[in-house]
Amino acid sequence: MIDPKAVRAKHFFMSLMTAAPPPAITDADSPSAFAYVRLANSGAEIEEAQRLRYAVFYEEYKAEPSAEMLAQKRDFDAFDAIADHLIVLARDPATGRETIVGTYRLIRQEVAQKFGRFYSEDEYDVKPLVRSGQSLLELGRSCVLAPYRTKPILNLLWQGIAEYITHHKIDLLFGCASFPGTDIQALGPQLSYLHHYHPTEASIRPVALAHRYVEMNIVPKESFNEKRVFASLPPLIKGYLRLGATIGGGAVIDEQFNTTDVCIVVQTTLMTERYRKYYERKIQRTMPGMGGPDADEA
Repeated sequence: MIDPKAVRAKHFFMSLMTAAPPPAITDADSPSAFAYVRLANSGAEIEEAQRLRYAVFYEEYKAEPSAEMLAQKRDFDAFDAIADHLIVLARDPATGRETIVGTYRLIRQEVAQKFGRFYSEDEYDVKPLVRSGQSLLELGRSCVLAPYRTKPILNLLWQGIAEYITHHKIDLLFGCASFPGTDIQALGPQLSYLHHYHPTEASIRPVALAHRYVEMNIVPKESFNEKRVFASLPPLIKGYLRLGATIGGGAVIDEQFNTTDVCIVVQTTLMTERYRKYYERKIQRTMPGMGGPDADEA
């Protein structure tokens, strides 16, 4: 069980994060209608988010749960107690009942340092990021129930992240993103595309741990069609790249989840201008690194 005392007060979110749902975000016939985003504010909500993660990761995508996870039908680990949990709630307009349909786990640098490490350190050496002196936020455990995997729901999650990084003055986002499967040769064009076209600058580049390192430079740059390979990437990775993400060195095979992971790095000051402006309009605040009247506000 999650200790409610471990759930920190989430008082700082403004209109985007209030408990009162905004108007429907899409037409009423869509399962994405009547949805809104905020941080989980109770142990019960965190456990519901964990059950959502279990449904997606273990039941849908066939990851291998521990015996304890299988018994409880929840995906959980030690990091859940220190993280903030961003949730999208969908409200049934007929009954008023709300259900968590999407989630992201957010771990700030100061919280990870007190805990002793980031989650991604099981796969990557992130010391170059830490040494950069920038304020870090690790993103992870992202998932959305299948009927709700729509653009409005994904945009809601990113609006929540935009508000979060603005409040906490985050300079750099990072975390692992996954390809389904562990056949490296089959993933050769996609991994090579990321290696050739989107490398993180060397000074801050996280690199896969030596004993887990999988080479991403598999296919020569000139031997594949850039646009076709981009189109074949998982939606989450494509979304990160549209925000201006770069990719760390080496991939990692995650046997438990039956995935091939890469490390995503997004500098908030270098986010694609189109998306920065979009989310600034949504949250009605200036995001980090761009100046403006809200740049120095807490």
